[in-house]
Amino acid sequence: METYQADGWTALGDPTRRAIFERLADQPLAVGELANGLPVSRPAVSQHLKVLKDARLVIDRRAGNRRIYRLDPDGLGALRADLERFWSKALAAYKAVVEQREEESS
Repeated sequence: METYQADGWTALGDPTRRAIFERLADQPLAVGELANGLPVSRPAVSQHLKVLKDARLVIDRRAGNRRIYRLDPDGLGALRADLERFWSKALAAYKAVVEQREEESS
């Protein structure tokens, strides 16, 4: 049986994880700081951070007895590469349609 590792797109499919990700895009934060203003508990934020970390979207570092989370540039780069690939395919398909219509109208 195959196992599937969490990927960035799946991880960001959850609105709470997306909100956490967006807040970390502004600045690195600890769990307590992330939990402020979110409609979930600190333990729930920690669980969401684990999913984001497993998906390679966030990394953490120890600062005393706290962990500070920030976006993982490598994981973010992988998401961007996916978008670039999708965008390139869409543009190539659009170009093919336009060229075909131009040929048909000539």
